Amino acid sequence: MSKKPLNIGLVGYGFMGRTHSNAYKRVGDFFDLPYAPVLKAVCGRTADGAKAFAANWGYESIETDWRKLIERKDIDAIDICTPNNTHAEIAIAAAAAGKMILCEKPLAMNLVEGHAMVDAVEKAGVANTVWYNYRRVPAVSLAKELIAAGRLGKVFHYRAQFLQDWTISADLPQGGTGLWRLDAAAAGSGVTGDLLAHCIDTALWLNGDIETVSAMTETFVKERKHSLTGKVEPVKIDDACAFLCRFENGSLGLFESTRYARGHKALYTFEVNGEKASLKWDLHDLHRLQYFDYADDSLIRGWKSIHVTDGDMPYMKHWWVPGLQIGYEHTFVHQVADFLTNTAKGAPTSPTFRDALATQAVCDAVLDSADHHKWEAVVPV
Repeated sequence: MSKKPLNIGLVGYGFMGRTHSNAYKRVGDFFDLPYAPVLKAVCGRTADGAKAFAANWGYESIETDWRKLIERKDIDAIDICTPNNTHAEIAIAAAAAGKMILCEKPLAMNLVEGHAMVDAVEKAGVANTVWYNYRRVPAVSLAKELIAAGRLGKVFHYRAQFLQDWTISADLPQGGTGLWRLDAAAAGSGVTGDLLAHCIDTALWLNGDIETVSAMTETFVKERKHSLTGKVEPVKIDDACAFLCRFENGSLGLFESTRYARGHKALYTFEVNGEKASLKWDLHDLHRLQYFDYADDSLIRGWKSIHVTDGDMPYMKHWWVPGLQIGYEHTFVHQVADFLTNTAKGAPTSPTFRDALATQAVCDAVLDSADHHKWEAVVPV
């Protein structure tokens, strides 16, 4: 079957630009799709950097101005892999130009920007998605199937953690390439928008809307040298955040994230407890889903480890034989595959901008709660 080319214009070529580029290059090798991604152009702030990235990953051309990239007639989709403070402007312009849009998370700096982005893509009618890739870990997708099938029954608790340790040193500067996540002007928030946003998106997908939150945040290093100005400036992002919440379905939530958990590089876990069963997942063992079923005979009742590699499990028929696992990079391949398949059908690919707006609303409520030291209602979107 002949495949229609879909020309990709990538904006930003850091870590996420690499993961996305890898997905575009590999997806056609494993999935039979109506579109064939073409790495048409990459856009970066410096020509030398963009040329080096293009040569390494196989992009046909470069740009140093994202506006020129959007104006190009040979670009079908804009992939936004830039700091958070640029998402809205790029996405709104891309939508006005009729481009499909794939945007890194979080959607925006705040709910106001997010609404403007949603309005833009919905008015233009362009395909859009946000790269909350953990939804597409096969074990996480299997958890979604089990919960949706009612195997857990009524859900009582949802808890999640995302722990890192890379910002503990007070000598680490803020701002600039590679460290913009420590600069509130570029990132908007710290662990809330970076790490907890993943936890929140997964929770909303698995367990439904969050109604109210009560949060606390802490910035452990109050001042850091700024990479761009050379001056010591106040640090305005949250180094750590923990919050309680109530879900619409009546369950209680407990979330924690920090970059000050020595010994953890990327420990993302969640657990869901229901009346009939419980399940839990750990990014460090991402191909396994832990499951406890109270209906089991008491003699053998206990937590079981499900090795998510069989062909009837989410996404796995496209990869290897049962027993051989896949990893982090494959989640992005799955999202590209879903996006291309759904776009050909005229169907949305979750999470859409509107889906991601719900996560943005929770993030804003969490930060407001921490600032005001009180419970905050999540604004419905």
